[in-house]
Amino acid sequence: MSTRPTNTPALLSVQNLRVEFSARQPLLGSHRPPMRAVNDVSFAVPTGTTLALVGESGAGKSTVARAILRLVQIQGGQILVDGHDVAPLSGARLVEYRRQVQAVFQDPYSALNPSHIVSEIVGELITRHRGIRPGQARNKLVADLLHRVGLGDYLMERLPEELSGGQRQRVAIARALAVEPRLIVCDEPTSALDVSIQSQIINLLADLQARAGLTYLFITHNLTVARRISHAVAVMYLGRLVETGPTERVFARPAHPYTAMLLAACPVPDPVQQRQRADARRRVNGDIRQTSADAGHGGCPFANRCPLTIDICRQVMPIPTEVMGGGIVRCHGYTRGSALNQAK
Repeated sequence: MSTRPTNTPALLSVQNLRVEFSARQPLLGSHRPPMRAVNDVSFAVPTGTTLALVGESGAGKSTVARAILRLVQIQGGQILVDGHDVAPLSGARLVEYRRQVQAVFQDPYSALNPSHIVSEIVGELITRHRGIRPGQARNKLVADLLHRVGLGDYLMERLPEELSGGQRQRVAIARALAVEPRLIVCDEPTSALDVSIQSQIINLLADLQARAGLTYLFITHNLTVARRISHAVAVMYLGRLVETGPTERVFARPAHPYTAMLLAACPVPDPVQQRQRADARRRVNGDIRQTSADAGHGGCPFANRCPLTIDICRQVMPIPTEVMGGGIVRCHGYTRGSALNQAK
């Protein structure tokens, strides 16, 4: 993925975002505090670029996406699009926001109305947001959109069940494009597809961005996909951002042990390097589910799994520290000057 100028203004800016969900209360006993799914998350996505938000399942990635899409309430922080706070939007202003910010979800079948044909699925947003009623003019727009995503207009009369997985996802992308959005939130859009189809969808998204200047927030647990699609990467662990930075820097020189662990799980064709990565994985014990119950302590949320943990890691949350090569990291080891690559 080509780089963009660093001075490009941010279309999407998330500042100190906090999202909480009510915990299930026991019949007897003490009151349980809310579960903090997203905690003090900040990042920006410059116009015309892609930020990949990565991490294991349960890290809070999809909750961030739902907050941006106004599908869940936030308890703190701000979400700004073009400098405007989206939280207080209502009525016509909220409708306009939903036109500017569209989504492509993980499962293209469940995201499409199974009782509607393709022309209705794509065309309904054209009617709602652009006021063009069903008919010849709308059908021409739908056909043009299908061509843009690599589909023929002969599919306009098909139901979702008559399409392949890749075709369904292309229809979902065409529907998102129907209202000429500026930002598309892609929540695991390739994870339900075969590898060959994944590559086609990634290429399609990149081509659409190059032609239309689209901005993407691309959520994935697949780091190989993240590297291909993104200009920058943000790494989440248990609701917090632990590292952000330009894609090539993060992949070449990860600054946080958790980022290094994720990269060590990616297969590589070099058997020597693969053995080194396997050794790195074995030094990390447990998984995200085992440590989530302890995430309320004051220290680093990764401390219970990190092979480089020192006493302060369990006591104090690391502050954001600038990384050489771009981005920030929250890691006491990095802040105190111990090189991650030397500590392996």
